[in-house]
Amino acid sequence: MRFTDPEALLETPRLILEPLQISHALVLYEPLQATPIYDYIPEAPPASVEVLATRYQRFSSRKSPDEREAWLNWAMRERREDRYVGILQATVYPDATAFLAYIVFPAFWRRGYAREGCERIVDLLFQDYQVHTVSAEIDTRNIASIYLIESLGFQRVATTLNADFFKGAASHEYRYARQSSSTVQHKMT
Repeated sequence: MRFTDPEALLETPRLILEPLQISHALVLYEPLQATPIYDYIPEAPPASVEVLATRYQRFSSRKSPDEREAWLNWAMRERREDRYVGILQATVYPDATAFLAYIVFPAFWRRGYAREGCERIVDLLFQDYQVHTVSAEIDTRNIASIYLIESLGFQRVATTLNADFFKGAASHEYRYARQSSSTVQHKMT
């Protein structure tokens, strides 16, 4: 597995993707308090800036403690208004697969930022990290994320019943996967 420079800024037409730093805790803490973010994920808002900074500290090496996985995390910043709109996460595994996750702050929902950021990260994973499959897991009730991930070419490959229990109810998850075009072409020949 080849690791690209995880400290590099990534760009899209409307976004700058900044590698997540401890200092981002100060600017991301408040938008991460928005409760609608947590409707479909079994987490709660960070308890304090310090708690968030500690979490980001764990990510700062960009690798798992055993150095087998790449832990890639970005703060999405809007170019024009210079506002943070969300977070992107990717984990690259030793078997050349990756997992994608994202959070967009509610004030920026339905503006295409998640799609734009995710497209850039998926391209990075396929081209620079040479993964053959990128996966994502989405709560079955999260229609907007289902639409987004399907629009990016991901295919539903599994359903996990009772994947989590939070907010007093069981939640189910769809697992999605997208293969690199070279993997798809190889299977066709």
